[in-house]
Amino acid sequence: MTEAQGFWSVDLHEGAPSFFVCMACLNEVFWAKVPMPACPTCQEVSTYEAFTLDSIQDWGTEELIRKAQTASEEIPTLSPTEETTPAIVSTTSEDLSSKQP
Repeated sequence: MTEAQGFWSVDLHEGAPSFFVCMACLNEVFWAKVPMPACPTCQEVSTYEAFTLDSIQDWGTEELIRKAQTASEEIPTLSPTEETTPAIVSTTSEDLSSKQP
């Protein structure tokens, strides 16, 4: 029986590369996560380096580029409502009365 591959999620920061490539085999790439405990292809407990999709397309093999493009399909997109809807802040009447002179 085959076990499901586990992953650690990676916190992403705006403008930072979000694709993680196995530096042992240069044959696996994941978006915003790294496999645990090891690379599913080479079985190495590897260092994963972050790259942009554009940089992978510059130097990667056809297979790695294809995997990166497939991984890019996992990227969540926000609906226009989610992008523009302000956060709702709960306020009590006590909070309001303490702000009045």
